[in-house]
Amino acid sequence: MPISIALIVAAGRGYRASSDLPKQYMMLGDAPMLRHVIKKFITHRRITDIIIVIHPDDILLYEDAINGLDILPPAFGGGKRHISVRNGIEKIAVLKPDNILIHDAARPFISHQLIDNLLDALDKHDGVIPALPVVDCVKRSNNDKEIINTLNRQNLWLVQTPQAFKYQKIRKAHNIIYNMGVDKNIADDAAVFEMANMPVTIINGDIDNFKITSKDDIIRSNDKMEKNKEILIKYPRIGSGFDTHKFCDGDFITLCGIKISHNMGLKGHSDADVALHALTDAMLGAIANGDIGFHFPPNDEKWRGANSEIFIKHSLELIKNIDGEISNIDITIICENPKITPYRDLMRQSLAKMIDMDISRISIKATTTEKLGFTGRGEGIAAQASILVMLP
Repeated sequence: MPISIALIVAAGRGYRASSDLPKQYMMLGDAPMLRHVIKKFITHRRITDIIIVIHPDDILLYEDAINGLDILPPAFGGGKRHISVRNGIEKIAVLKPDNILIHDAARPFISHQLIDNLLDALDKHDGVIPALPVVDCVKRSNNDKEIINTLNRQNLWLVQTPQAFKYQKIRKAHNIIYNMGVDKNIADDAAVFEMANMPVTIINGDIDNFKITSKDDIIRSNDKMEKNKEILIKYPRIGSGFDTHKFCDGDFITLCGIKISHNMGLKGHSDADVALHALTDAMLGAIANGDIGFHFPPNDEKWRGANSEIFIKHSLELIKNIDGEISNIDITIICENPKITPYRDLMRQSLAKMIDMDISRISIKATTTEKLGFTGRGEGIAAQASILVMLP
């Protein structure tokens, strides 16, 4: 899957919304505006990472807004918007992304569908922006609001963000402008592309993806969130996971975080907790967010010998980030030995503490394969897990 990073521009002062805070940190509903924007991208399956460009004076506001969210360290903005964006672009160069989506922190109602449409369009174009056609009559006035003339609205567009680009192309465009010493305000990144003589393509925008600028916009946004809350329902998403590990030399195995004495150990890159690995895949499967190998590659030395509770906590955070709630968990451990029953309640207690849920919603069962297959021959252990997640 291509590496697609979202860069959210949140370095502006934005006091036009009549607040003591920059507008990106104003509360919308139950969270700062910036947090709502981040969650739209962090829950999208095709967005690999997120970086925020912030004002150096806003670090405490920023840390409060992102509390608990797993995103890249921020970049600091410059005196002009295009300098801020360039700072963010350069900071992620080491990640070698394929695509970048540059979005204003003042547009909290970006939809997953629009993100998909932009990424799809990048398969054919180097630069893509969403826009709405101008449908009203357009007139030009002087400073006294006296009409000068009427413009032809044909081929006029109201441009939105996120604006999507091939990463190396937009990086090159920004460096061209930077090296030219351009010191004027540049409206958006499409304009940077244009100044570098690179073509930009328009796709249809989304009327709900409006930019919050004034106090009236804040009121409108809160009303919109209240209406969304009124119609919010949660629906079930089922995930399943399966994992196996073979026996090796050792004197204990770990299942659901509980060490169990045994005449052998389990071979694995991490702690080989086969039950938690199956559960991790089930959790990720319920929210359609890859698998354990995607998030924790077995060839990454960082995870050698790692406690599998890390995998569960990460998956739980992804579920919480999209306001999901685990309804129940069901794990089946498949082996001839060791016997699981004496440890069943300890494992349930361990998992209940790990996920912070009532033990009554956690089931752990054990079975054998009647001496058939690799588990029947005592060569290893398998586990399968099912989970029900309620999502809004």
